[in-house]
Amino acid sequence: MPVTKTAKRALRASGKKQRVNTLIKNQLEIAVRVAKKEKSPAIILAAISLADRAAKKKAIHKNKAARIKSVLSKLIPKLRVSVKKTSLKKK
Repeated sequence: MPVTKTAKRALRASGKKQRVNTLIKNQLEIAVRVAKKEKSPAIILAAISLADRAAKKKAIHKNKAARIKSVLSKLIPKLRVSVKKTSLKKK
C-alpha cells in the first residue's frame, strides 16, 4: 500500500482510469461482436466509431483500432453502382 499522500492520490487516479478503460473496452468488444453477427451497416459504423473513440482516449492502441476497423469494414456490403456506358462516351 502507498505511504505518501501523493502515492495514495496516484493510486486512486489510476484505479479510476482503469475502471473507465475497462468499461470502454467492454463496450467495444460487445459492439464488435454484435456487428459481426448482425452485419448491418449502421451497427458496423457504430462499432467503428467506438473503436475510434477508444483509441482517442488511449484505452486501446491506435493500431488495434485500425485492425478492428479493417475487419469491420470488410463486412459492409459493397454498393453496386450501375452506370450506363453511353453516358460515359463523349459526344
